[in-house]
Amino acid sequence: MSILDVLLWGVLPYVTIAILVGGTVWRYRYDKFGWTTRSSELHESRLLRIGSPLFHFGLLVVIVGHVIGLLIPKSWTDAAGLSQDAYHLQALVLGAIAGFCTLVGVGILVYRRRTTGPVFSATTRNDKLMYAVLIAAIVAGLATTLLGASGGEEHNYRLTVSPWFRSLFVLQPDIEAMARSGLAFQLHTLIGLTLFAIWPFTRLVHAFTAPVGYLFRPYIVYRSRTGGPASRAPRRGWERVGTAPGGSSARRGR
Repeated sequence: MSILDVLLWGVLPYVTIAILVGGTVWRYRYDKFGWTTRSSELHESRLLRIGSPLFHFGLLVVIVGHVIGLLIPKSWTDAAGLSQDAYHLQALVLGAIAGFCTLVGVGILVYRRRTTGPVFSATTRNDKLMYAVLIAAIVAGLATTLLGASGGEEHNYRLTVSPWFRSLFVLQPDIEAMARSGLAFQLHTLIGLTLFAIWPFTRLVHAFTAPVGYLFRPYIVYRSRTGGPASRAPRRGWERVGTAPGGSSARRGR
């Protein structure tokens, strides 16, 4: 086990967690008005209606797949009667579909941002960096999905990456396990750590916001300008409102 392995798999994860938590707290305290996606729907909505659902729903499935693959030990799925081949098959099918949808979705969003003038004008260097790291993470994830489904112990991340990931939570990182994993898995992990490190300082921070207060906010009371209840029910059609100059009657429609 080299010093580089210790730095990458024993120190860097905790540095990333510190930046993620500390950066999120800092952003919430000092940049609440910037805690937004800076929606550009008013400038263009056709491509947004296609790309945004593809990206978000695909990403949701990807996250669920990562939770299952990293947090649930192989011994548990074996005890449940799910064979290794069956696990790899469902990981390949669901992971490939979800990853492809996520990649197509973010591709549409980038194309929209690049070709729509007002949207492109509002794109910052921060946004460009975020999209570059995000796309790199998705592409690397698709590569590891295909490698993991190809079989072979050298591509079985549940024997290397998963034990290392779970060991981080008990503050005893299994550095050797991660060092044994393939280069593709190591690269995907490093890109993922980079993404989480920049997360609090990009528009991705809106993922930590849920409109919980909306469920408990009081009703909004609307009052008429005249004040007081209506004296009679409104009538249908035309009604007399007064006499116009010259003696003719004026009428107003509802």
